[in-house]
Amino acid sequence: MVENTLGRVLIGKYSDLPERLGKTAFIGKEEIALFKLANGKVRAIKNRCPHKGGVLAEGMVSGEHVFCPMHDWKINVCDGQVQAPDHGCVKAYKVEVEENLVYIVI
Repeated sequence: MVENTLGRVLIGKYSDLPERLGKTAFIGKEEIALFKLANGKVRAIKNRCPHKGGVLAEGMVSGEHVFCPMHDWKINVCDGQVQAPDHGCVKAYKVEVEENLVYIVI
């Protein structure tokens, strides 16, 4: 975490985010998984799978989904919803990108 202004937390540079891989960020005690998708959009969700707490930033990204590295649960990185046949959700965060900087809205 770099800075908190106007309800936004500066996470880092857009150009530093790996494409289709996760990156972990911390806001206070909250651990967040960031993903730069193949379409260039950046998404952020809580970094723990609701099933057994797998680290989602370490999961495989496909389209708008990440697969938990522990038990392969498929989670939508846009809204945090676990895909059927499994169920549950993780918190999704709004992300803003301005002038090569990535912010999470809190």
